[in-house]
Amino acid sequence: MPLSRQRRFPRARGSVPAARAFALETLVEWGADVAGRYDDVRLCVSELATNAVLHGVPPGREFCLTLVVDGPLLRIEVRDSGGGCPRVIREGGEECGGRGLRLVEALADDFGVTVHSPGKTVWLVFKAS
Repeated sequence: MPLSRQRRFPRARGSVPAARAFALETLVEWGADVAGRYDDVRLCVSELATNAVLHGVPPGREFCLTLVVDGPLLRIEVRDSGGGCPRVIREGGEECGGRGLRLVEALADDFGVTVHSPGKTVWLVFKAS
């Protein structure tokens, strides 16, 4: 039976480390085997939460972090109610930002965006080996 837990976070800088701590505490509590990839999980949660705070959450609203462990799969979702659709920037190296989703795409075993009305969910999957 899958395990699932979610928590809402406000549009605030402190939400990024709080989301990261929530994710790791949950996985440790569950005894989730992510094949020694806790650092990858921590970085990906940080990137998705940062993007939600900076680009996705309208003022006065929150984002939701959801973790689901189903057998060997860990699915992480960050949902916000903001507009736009995040995308991985492939070209150029001159920008100061825009590399976070490239890191997420490289570290996770699967990654995508589901558009809602309003908002979107950015999700990724880690597979335990």
